[in-house]
Amino acid sequence: MDDAVRVRTAAQNALEAIDPPRLKTVLFERLKTASMAPGVLVWQSATLCEPARQPADLPQRAAGVQLIYEGLRLTRTLSHEPPWERDGAALEGDLDADLDILAADIFVSRGFYLLARTEAATAAVETVQTFGREQTQQLAEPNRAVSDESLEATIFSLAVRAGLTAVGTEPTEELLVAAMTAGRDYEDALPPAAAALSESLRRRLTESSTATPDEAVASSTGDS
Repeated sequence: MDDAVRVRTAAQNALEAIDPPRLKTVLFERLKTASMAPGVLVWQSATLCEPARQPADLPQRAAGVQLIYEGLRLTRTLSHEPPWERDGAALEGDLDADLDILAADIFVSRGFYLLARTEAATAAVETVQTFGREQTQQLAEPNRAVSDESLEATIFSLAVRAGLTAVGTEPTEELLVAAMTAGRDYEDALPPAAAALSESLRRRLTESSTATPDEAVASSTGDS
């Protein structure tokens, strides 16, 4: 089983109890076609840093980041292409739009739940706050360039933090910047994980195993 399949399975498991069945179907269908790059980055951040370890909560961390991304990505689509503003929208279309809005909320809230007791909890909140600020500015200025803190950039940073802290390693500021830079290459849509996660970023994650938590903290605060 490859990492993308593991992440998709973990995300689906996190949503298994959702009712009614039609809503769960909407959630599962979106996960079926989505890029698993955010969740895979969580997984690889942990396993490339510490190959001999696989924390018990790693699937939940990967699913948490993946679900937050899916929810925010869907929210972005709905805010830029409001289905309720379409001319002559049929009742069925209105119901689909309502389900999409509910799906976005469930994705984000379930993702928060999975990360709530991890070291990435605060970063998850900051990711959503940054998203809200950026989207407000983007809607006010439609021709505005893609921000350095785009959703893909900040979700990659969150993914690295969620993965590394799972194996007891605090990410350096340089590594977080590298993750954000990698995510910034994609505007509005991520390709499959194998294409989105560059060899350069994987190499940096492997090298992160040589840094102790104290060294990482010192680097992130500019002390070394």
